[in-house]
Amino acid sequence: MIWDILTIAGCVLAALAFLWLVTRSSAANSRKESNDFTGAVVAVIGTTYAVILAFMLSGVWNMLQQAQANAEQEANALVNVWRISADINPNLGEQIRASCQKYAEAVVNLEWPAMEAQKPLPSEAGEVIDRLWVLAGDSQAHSGANSIASYQLLEELRILTECRRVRLMHSREELPGILRAVLIAGGVITIAACCFFGVPSFRFHVLQVIVLSFLISLVLVAIADLDRPYQGNDVVQPDGFEFALRAFQHRAE
Repeated sequence: MIWDILTIAGCVLAALAFLWLVTRSSAANSRKESNDFTGAVVAVIGTTYAVILAFMLSGVWNMLQQAQANAEQEANALVNVWRISADINPNLGEQIRASCQKYAEAVVNLEWPAMEAQKPLPSEAGEVIDRLWVLAGDSQAHSGANSIASYQLLEELRILTECRRVRLMHSREELPGILRAVLIAGGVITIAACCFFGVPSFRFHVLQVIVLSFLISLVLVAIADLDRPYQGNDVVQPDGFEFALRAFQHRAE
C-alpha cells in the first residue's frame, strides 16, 4: 500500500513540475489564444483515454472475480471428494480423505505463499492430485454396488484438477507490455495536454492538474494491483481451503 501512495504522489508531483515548466516557458495569455484548438485536442485525447481506462479496469476486475470464483470452486470440489469418499470402499475412502487433507494443507501453507512471491510451486500438491487419481481409478475398477459414488468421485476430481490448472494460470497472467505502455503513455499525454491550456489563474490551473493527475494515477495503480490476482494488495485469499481444513478436522474428531 505504501508503494501505491508513493506512486500516486510521484505522479502528481511530476505533473506539477511539468506545469511549472510550461508556465515558465510561455505566458498564460499567449497560450489562451489557442485554447479552442487545445480544448478540441484534449477532448479527443481525454475521451479515448477514458474509454481505454474503463475497459482495462473492468477487465482486470472481472479477472480478479474469476480467479476468486475458481479458487472457491476448487475448494468445493475438494470437499465434495472428501464427502463422496465415505460412500466407497472404506480402505480407499480413508486414503482419499487423508490425501484431501494433505492437499488442502499444501495449497494453504506452500502453494499460496509461492504464488504470492511468484516462485516455482512445490511439488507436494501435484503429487497428491496424482495419488487421488490413482485411488479414484482403483475405486472405479472395484466399484460394484458403489459405481455411482465412484463416478461422482471421478467427476469431482476432474473439476478439482481443472480448477487447479486455471488457478496456476491466473497466478502467472498479467497485462501484456504493449497495454501497459498504452496506459502509461495515454496518461502522460492526457495530463501534458491539459497543462498547455491558457488559464489566467495559476492556482486554479494547479488545482485542475492535481485533480486530473491524481485520478489517472489512482486508476492506473488500481489496474496494476487488480491485474495480479495472487500478488499485490488486493489478492485472492485461500478462504475456501481454510474452511475445508476446518471441516476435515471437525469431522475427523
